[in-house]
Amino acid sequence: MNRHDSKHSHEELRALLGTRFSTDDAVRDAHARDASYHRGALPDAVVFPKTNEEVADIVKICTKYNTPIVPYGTGTGVEGAVIGTEGALCIALNEMNRILRVSKDDRDATVQAGVTRLQLNTHLTEIGTRLHFSVDPGADASLGGMVATRASGTSAVRYGTMLDNVLGLTVVTADGSIVHTGSRARKSAAGYDLTRLFIGSEGTLGIITEITLKLTRLPEAVAAAVCAFPSVAAAVDTVIKLMDTGIGIARIELLDELQMEAVNKYAGLAYEVAPTLFFEFHGSENTVSESSEIAGKIATVHGSGDFRWAIDENERQRLWQARYDSYYAALNRRPGSVGYVTDACVPITRLAECINKTKALLEKSSLPATMLGHVGDGNFHVVFALEPDNSNELAEAQQLSHRIVDIALEMDGTCTGEHGVGVGKRTALEKEHGEAVDLMRAIKHALDPSNLMNPGKVFL
Repeated sequence: MNRHDSKHSHEELRALLGTRFSTDDAVRDAHARDASYHRGALPDAVVFPKTNEEVADIVKICTKYNTPIVPYGTGTGVEGAVIGTEGALCIALNEMNRILRVSKDDRDATVQAGVTRLQLNTHLTEIGTRLHFSVDPGADASLGGMVATRASGTSAVRYGTMLDNVLGLTVVTADGSIVHTGSRARKSAAGYDLTRLFIGSEGTLGIITEITLKLTRLPEAVAAAVCAFPSVAAAVDTVIKLMDTGIGIARIELLDELQMEAVNKYAGLAYEVAPTLFFEFHGSENTVSESSEIAGKIATVHGSGDFRWAIDENERQRLWQARYDSYYAALNRRPGSVGYVTDACVPITRLAECINKTKALLEKSSLPATMLGHVGDGNFHVVFALEPDNSNELAEAQQLSHRIVDIALEMDGTCTGEHGVGVGKRTALEKEHGEAVDLMRAIKHALDPSNLMNPGKVFL
C-alpha cells in the first residue's frame, strides 16, 4: 500500500468512525502483539467498530485500497495469530461487546465477538438462568477469538471445545459481505458446514462478528481435588483408567513437579512437589460422591498420595486459580523472563510416552521449562522462561518446540491441540497435513483472493 492509498483510506475510515479510528502510537503498539514471544510490525491504524455494518464498511475500504486486515480480540493468544502485519489496519473488536440474546429454555445465546467468556457467564448468573458457557481456556478471552482459534481448555474433557459449542456465526468476508452461517437448530444436513470452516480459521477467511453458542446447565454438585503421584506415567495411567470408567469428570489437569514447585512459590501454597493431577467432578450429589470415591481408589492403585478435596466454592476457586496462574508461576521462576509456549496433543494411550520423551528433551536443555496439560484429552503444554531479546535462547526454544511436535506427530497426534497455528506453527502445519495444506490454501484464495485477511498467519 503506497502513501497515497494510506492517506485516502485513513480519510475514509476517519469519516466513518470518528474518534474510533486511531493512529496513536501507543494504541498501535498495544494492538501489535499477543501474549506470545512473537512480534510483528505496528499496524498503520486501529479501528473500533460497534456493528456488523461498520465492520463491512471497513473491509470494503480496505479492499478498495488493498490494505491488509488483522482482527484483534483480547490478545491472549500464544502463537502470534494477531500480531501486526506491515501496512495493515487492525480491527479491534472489543467494543462489539453486547450480549444480544439468551434463551433459557433452548440453552443458547447470541453474542457479539468482543464479549468475553467471563462477561457472558456473569450475565447468565445475574439473570438467574442456572446456565453457563462451558469452554474455559483459562484466560478471559473474547468469544470471537476463541472461535477463531478453535479454543478449548480445562473443561474440554466433559464439555468439548469451541468446535462442539458453536451453533452459528455472523462473518464479514473479504469483499465486505455479511454472511450468516448455521442456525439455532441443534443439527442440520443443509449444505456445506460453513460454521466449522470459519472455526479455527484465525481471521484468515473472514472476520467473525457474532456467535450463537450452546449453553450448559450448571451442575447440582461440584467437587475438586489435588493428588500427587510418584511419576508422570502413574498419573497418566490413572487418567486412562478413569476415562475408561465413564464417570463424570469435568476437568483433569496434570502439572509436572517443576510446575508444582513454581505454583507453590507463586501462590504461597504448600502442595507436594511431584507430578500432580487436579480433578473436578460435576453431577448430582450422589454421582459426584460416587465418582470421587472411584477416582480415589483408582489413584491409590497407581501409587498416589492423599486427595486434597475442595468442596466449598471459595476453596475450588483458589485451587483452580493456582492452575490458571501456571504460566505466570513458570515465568516467576526466572524473574524478568518472557514466555515461549508450545502445545501438542496425542491419543491418550500415547500421552505418558509422549510426555516422558518431551521431558527427556527438556532435561538436556539449559532452558527453564515446565509442563502442564489437559490430560483428559491428551493435550499438554510446555512453558519456556526466556531471557528477553536473547536470540540464542529463542532459537533453542523454537528447536525444542519443533522436536516436541515431531514426537507428537510420530504418535498420530497433532502439532497443536488448542493454541492454533498463527505464525509459530506454520511449518508444523505442513508436516502434519502435507498436501492437504494446498487444499486449505485453495479455500483461502477462493474466499480472499487478494490475501488481505490476516496475511502471513497459518500458511507460510
